[in-house]
Amino acid sequence: MRLLLVEDDSLLGEGVRDGLQQLGYQVEWIQDGSQGLHAFNSGHFDLVVLDIMLPGISGIDILKQIRKSGSTTPVLLLTARDSVNDRVTGLDSGADDYLTKPFDLNELSARLRALQRRQSGRAVSIIKHKGIMLDPAAHRVEKDGDLINLSGREYALLHYLIEHQGRTISRTRLEEILYGWDGEVESNSLEVFIHHLRKKLGSDLIRTIRGVGYMIE
Repeated sequence: MRLLLVEDDSLLGEGVRDGLQQLGYQVEWIQDGSQGLHAFNSGHFDLVVLDIMLPGISGIDILKQIRKSGSTTPVLLLTARDSVNDRVTGLDSGADDYLTKPFDLNELSARLRALQRRQSGRAVSIIKHKGIMLDPAAHRVEKDGDLINLSGREYALLHYLIEHQGRTISRTRLEEILYGWDGEVESNSLEVFIHHLRKKLGSDLIRTIRGVGYMIE
């Protein structure tokens, strides 16, 4: 999953970025409100974690612009304020959830998984598809009851495709999921990961849509 983090506190931002990357997210971390809005408008993100108090423009103003554009991307607000009015303003402006600083990374990741479930129309965390079971909380994948060992990028690729089953995902989008904006992508690396997943989970799991991308039907 590709996530935009807009947080001006260097220590907190670095910790959240590193922690979420270890959980398999591709995190783009921006420390300025205006640059954060530009980043959102310039790319495709599955989730946004947004501090309220930012240099440039505030998190609330960024959130309003995101919703004004018609985007339904889930947004979680981070705030050092603990007043009811601040929480109400954020939720009424289009936020899907919020966390008050300081917070635990495990709670943040659980809330992000809940936002992903809602966005996908699922009530439970575990995803099942033709004998495959994927547990996002535990980063566990099983095939017909047997544990399947996947690398971090294999898991990220499978998670995204199975979360969006029935939709063709472009090659460019999948490379962003695997490497982010700045990662150097080898010409055939995506095909290598697809090959590994087919070998471990079944040759007919992932369908190639020639000239477009890949999908899980």
